Amino acid sequence: MYGMNWSANNIQGSNAQDIAASIETALRNGELQEGDSLPAVRHLATQLGVNPNTVAAAYARLRDAGRLVTSGRRGTRVAGEAVLAPAAFVVPQGLRDLASGQVDPSLLPQLRASSWSKLLQVPLALGSSGELADDEELLAIAHDWLASQGVPQDAVGVFSSTLDAIERALRQHTRPGDRVAVEDPCWPPLLALLRSLRLRAVPLSMDAQGLQVPAQGVLPSCAAVVITPRAHNPTGTSLRADRWRAMRRQLRACPNTLVIFNDYWGLLGSSQLVCAQALPPHWLYVMSLGKALGPEMRVCLASGAPELVDAMRAHYALGPRKVSLWLQRFAALLWRQAAKGKGRGSFLHAQTTYATRREALVAELHKQGVMVEEGADAQGLHLWMAVPDELSVVQAMASRGWAVQAGAPMALASGPAVRISLGAVERKDAKRLAADLAAALSLQARAVY
Repeated sequence: MYGMNWSANNIQGSNAQDIAASIETALRNGELQEGDSLPAVRHLATQLGVNPNTVAAAYARLRDAGRLVTSGRRGTRVAGEAVLAPAAFVVPQGLRDLASGQVDPSLLPQLRASSWSKLLQVPLALGSSGELADDEELLAIAHDWLASQGVPQDAVGVFSSTLDAIERALRQHTRPGDRVAVEDPCWPPLLALLRSLRLRAVPLSMDAQGLQVPAQGVLPSCAAVVITPRAHNPTGTSLRADRWRAMRRQLRACPNTLVIFNDYWGLLGSSQLVCAQALPPHWLYVMSLGKALGPEMRVCLASGAPELVDAMRAHYALGPRKVSLWLQRFAALLWRQAAKGKGRGSFLHAQTTYATRREALVAELHKQGVMVEEGADAQGLHLWMAVPDELSVVQAMASRGWAVQAGAPMALASGPAVRISLGAVERKDAKRLAADLAAALSLQARAVY
């Protein structure tokens, strides 16, 4: 049936919503398959006895959802599958990895030998109604942390990752074709997630001071907004209080827009969580533990409006059911240990070490005449550098033994740039790295075509 025309007799409805639903049903049950042609707008309108604008609106709704495509003389056809997540970045052998965004394993907390036995004592936890419950120890720490950040704790859930929590929230609050505002540049896995859910990414511009206040009319058109309040990946900027207040004023006119705060750097954050001062009606705060406790710590906390978090937990219970209690208890033990003291393995030590690396590299770049504009609250693993040509910088850095990430996979409308990740950069590397970056940039001015 691939590529065949599909009869207008199979479509029913007298308004755009019903016509779109009829086509959607045919897509789900396999009557319509990738590449099949749909009737022309006027032909279907005559068949159904409706205005051609009604059919055009139904087709437009399904195009926005990524279900149909229109291409000139070929007419309207069934689209292919949603774009899959991009392959993980593989660092070429022999290069220092400044591209993949991994943390420095030497800065992660190590569980004391005396604590291991506690992991074996985790009982099966059941809620009052018999459902599987989350670890009480982890929830207690989470509530204390959220309170210290000014985040309400009316409903707190445990999920497996940042993307897991965001996906479940979007599934509850959006439908295919809806618009979701995201920072530009943006974390690539989030863009891939939106494509897979058939949601349309709307870029929110950023500058050296972080997220800019969008123009009037942008937020009201969006069903959801995803914001990184601290250590934005890839730029390292943090949300400014004055800009959040301006955005919050705009959001008052968007009572149904869900705002998701992705605070992945939270436990290592050095700036205030300004968004907690004025939360919108529909909100979700998400904090994964991977950057602070280790990349394989697949534990993420979510706090938000009770009806949303409860729905997310119910959806989670239908599949994975719950995050492993052993893993939750492991996270709780590491968290309590790392929150104490200032030495190696503590959150404070990791926070100050990354900050020192960042400051050293920026200072050395300035000595080389490479100006990197950053806000006072820039932090985290990543340094973002605007460049005239990404490919030439990436190639030049590779020739000097460094693997850096091109900015194109992260950009929606922003210009060319490269991302430097600091997980594999020590302070002693700053001088050589800065010199190599300066040389890579200077080569572009002398390129011969």
